[in-house]
Amino acid sequence: MQLEVGAILEGKVTGITNFGAFVELGEGKTGMVHISEVAPTFVKEIREYVTENQTVKVKVLSVGEDGKISLSMKKAVEAPPRVPSAPRNTSSGRPGNYEWQSKRNEPASFEDMLSKFKQTSDEKMSALKKGMESKRGGFSRHGSGQSR
Repeated sequence: MQLEVGAILEGKVTGITNFGAFVELGEGKTGMVHISEVAPTFVKEIREYVTENQTVKVKVLSVGEDGKISLSMKKAVEAPPRVPSAPRNTSSGRPGNYEWQSKRNEPASFEDMLSKFKQTSDEKMSALKKGMESKRGGFSRHGSGQSR
């Protein structure tokens, strides 16, 4: 049997070490799956993913001149097709869900826009100050009139 890089085969786990698992491929050939090639996530304990005598599907990564066969379990399984994610903010396409511009089609004067900006800014500052006072408990930071 001639092994080709990229071939997907089934084999039996014959041994497990801290750094990987040995898989018998048949015809006396054995390859190793490095711990980083066992699963698509970080693997701390390889025995949580494979057991001895388990049949696994592997992909041949390389065949060295010395006969060492490097295998991957995570590349042997087909990756699920990517589904494009929905846009995060479909309302305006702007961050923060803020209304950046008036939705009416009529143009607003500069004074109207400035007035509206000042009003919303004052409201936000007021809410921010109330939130900060509640976090402080209403006490002043700069002393209580007592000397130390």
